[in-house]
Amino acid sequence: MHRDNQTPLGSLRGASDRDPSRADNGAQERFASYYALPRAPWDIGRPQAAFVAAADRIGKRVLDVGCGTGDLALWLAESGRAVTGIDFLEEPLAAARHKAAQIGVAANFLRIDATAVGTLPERYDSVTDCGLFHSLDDALRAAYIAALSRLLEPGARLFILCFSTAEPGSHGPRRISAEELKRTFAVDWEVESIEPARFEVVPGVPGAEFAPGGAQALLAVIRRA
Repeated sequence: MHRDNQTPLGSLRGASDRDPSRADNGAQERFASYYALPRAPWDIGRPQAAFVAAADRIGKRVLDVGCGTGDLALWLAESGRAVTGIDFLEEPLAAARHKAAQIGVAANFLRIDATAVGTLPERYDSVTDCGLFHSLDDALRAAYIAALSRLLEPGARLFILCFSTAEPGSHGPRRISAEELKRTFAVDWEVESIEPARFEVVPGVPGAEFAPGGAQALLAVIRRA
C-alpha cells in the first residue's frame, strides 16, 4: 500500500478498509497522533480556497468524502445545502459534530470508509474530495471510483482537490497530473474542467512544508456520465 513516506498529508485519510472497525490499525493510530497535535496539517480551520471559488458549481445534496473535522462540510451546509461528511476515524467526526452544534448548522457526519460509499442509501448531486484521492494507491483508487459510480446518478459531479505534479519534491501525498486524471475517469465519467489550484496546510508542521501560498494542486470537476 502506498504510504507516501509516512508524512501527515500522505496517509490514507478516510480510506483503508471497507469496514472502519477492521481498518488498518497502523493508519488509525498514525492519524490519531496527527489529531493529537494542536492542529493536524490539513486542518486549516476553513474550506480550501479552490472549493470556495467553485461553490456555484456544487449542488444542493453534497457528500464530503474524507471530511476530517468538517470545515468544508459545515461551510457548504451554512449555505443551505444538505451535507453529509464521512471519514474513517471517529475523533475528527466528533470534532465536526461539536463544531456543527456550536454554530447551529445541520450536517450529518458518518464513520464509513470511502470505498464503501456505494452502499449509502442517500443520493447526492455532488461529492467533494479535499485531499483524499491523492492519498490512495491504485487498488484503493479503483475501489473508490467504483463505489462512487454506484452511488452517483448521471449528471452528478465529483470535485477533487489533489496535489499536482507541479509541486516540487516528493514528500507528502502522491502528485497527480491532469493527464492522469483524464485517464482515470475516461470511462463512465466526463472531465469537465481541471484547473491549477493551491492546497493550503497549517504552517510549521514537520514534514508538511510545501510551496509558499500552499502546495501546487489541481481542482478537477468530473461529471458522472
